[in-house]
Amino acid sequence: MPAHALKRPVLLVLCACVLVAQSMVAAINLLIPELAASSLHPSHSEILWTVDAYVIAFAGLLVPAGAAGDRYGRKGALLAGLALFAAGAATSALAPGPAVLIAGRGLSGAGAALITPATLSLLMHLAAPEHRARALASWTLAIGLGGAAGNLGGGLVGQFLSWRALFAAMVPLAALLALAVAVTTPRTERSAHSNLDPLGTLLLTTGLVAVLFGIIEGPTYGWTSAAILGAFTAGGALAGGFTAHALRSPKPLFDPRVFRSARLRSATLGTATGFFGLFALFYLNSQYLQGVKGYDAAVTGVAIMPLTIGMALVPRVAARWAGRPRAVVGAGLALIGLGLLGASTVGAATPYWVYACWLLVVSAGTGLSMPALTLGVVTSLPPHQAGLGSGLGTTARETGAALGVAVTGTVLSAHPDLTTGMGPALRTVALLVLAATAVVVAGYGGRTPTRSIASDRKRVLSRSSGA
Repeated sequence: MPAHALKRPVLLVLCACVLVAQSMVAAINLLIPELAASSLHPSHSEILWTVDAYVIAFAGLLVPAGAAGDRYGRKGALLAGLALFAAGAATSALAPGPAVLIAGRGLSGAGAALITPATLSLLMHLAAPEHRARALASWTLAIGLGGAAGNLGGGLVGQFLSWRALFAAMVPLAALLALAVAVTTPRTERSAHSNLDPLGTLLLTTGLVAVLFGIIEGPTYGWTSAAILGAFTAGGALAGGFTAHALRSPKPLFDPRVFRSARLRSATLGTATGFFGLFALFYLNSQYLQGVKGYDAAVTGVAIMPLTIGMALVPRVAARWAGRPRAVVGAGLALIGLGLLGASTVGAATPYWVYACWLLVVSAGTGLSMPALTLGVVTSLPPHQAGLGSGLGTTARETGAALGVAVTGTVLSAHPDLTTGMGPALRTVALLVLAATAVVVAGYGGRTPTRSIASDRKRVLSRSSGA
């Protein structure tokens, strides 16, 4: 497929797909009060699983879903993902009880796991090399806008409609996107070198699910409880099993030795760090604006929109500095940390415009760092594994996001109310972001982007000339 195949309509459609998939991570949060009071009468645990099922399925399946798209067709994987996403949304909209609602959320999350890496892999294959930085900037903007759009959509639905309307609206939207993909998006060459590796896929997926369960449920069960320690132990053992299997297998899902590349490790950590800070802010935003400032759900959804401004404007500037990823990534992540430190100073008497200014700082940092980090992860693997690379990067995003919410919730639980706990929570997250930023910057070398070294039958290794 020629590089010039990435036309503007294709770019817009692919970005719209990933925006919708990402939006459903956050949209449910503002509907929790309405859901709790609904005729389903869900328990506290069932409400938590309604929120978490999507994230666990989404993040847990990203790596094998990306590999499946590389092997069997990226456009087909995207269309299949949209179909699963719509089926899950319809199941949730019609759910007669909490169990079916949770199952629908998990099914939609599995669809999102196919959608996200397929869109990025298609961009990488269709864009000319000199245009990839801008294409990735648009894709990462869509990821960020998805979180904001989820908050806005969830707030509006919670204010004016039934919670079922949110899921019902996703069905025709997914169908419309599938039609747009079918009409506008060309197929790319399948990769005969990508492997699904059933045993490796099982070990890696179950290990990720166990770790994600531990992260997400840690504040609820207690970090030292048997359930959480058992989840982390199982996750570590399964990850170790995957590593041992992959090193021995002639056709692994991916070779763990790709992480010998300092730049790949740094880009992965940086991606997780950015979303760690961003989703900690998402988690506290609605509680602060509703519980402290007294805004209703719809206004709360609108009030977070300053987060979209920097994400929309800054990537265009950052693309000019694509050859200096170390400076771009370091500055962007530092802005996220500093913005969170600033937001930690707000209280009930703080004017909204002051809070909005700190949102803009975080937004600018996200828009500056995320395109370069995404490029750093994806280009660390050979082109035929672009979907797998996208899966690794997005797994880092979702794991970082889940960890940000978990750490924030843990710090909040140690304080009597949100007013006294919000500042310490955001300061804790901010300091962790800044500490991780130093590690990420140290791992980046000079100006030369990551080069991928691959052969058809040998292990895939990545390195940077400056790392």
